[in-house]
Amino acid sequence: MENCIFCKIIAGDIPSSKVYEDKDWYAFKDIEPCAPVHILVVPKKHVKSIMEMTNEGNPEFQNFFPTIKHIATEAGLKDKGFRLVVNTGEKAGQTVFHFHAHIIGGKDMGWPPFPEEAK
Repeated sequence: MENCIFCKIIAGDIPSSKVYEDKDWYAFKDIEPCAPVHILVVPKKHVKSIMEMTNEGNPEFQNFFPTIKHIATEAGLKDKGFRLVVNTGEKAGQTVFHFHAHIIGGKDMGWPPFPEEAK
């Protein structure tokens, strides 16, 4: 997609701190991390959100969880745990409309995830 920042990162037009890449997925460090480990995982094929995915049109998502597991393990989070966040839609906090998952960890994440909003 022409104006998508993640598509430009995947294409190498915008620099990123890449941590993983294969034929379907690209992962890089978030530029505004909320934890010691904060990695964004994006499909190379532009998909706006979960709501646009289909089994036929998005076969790369069959490898989503194994890819997350590999990246989290390489980031040292296998035994410590991590949070996997996917914001879907503007009201949920999605600001870039290219599907992406946040792998967040490296510290005690606590519960509830947003204590100031849990009231």
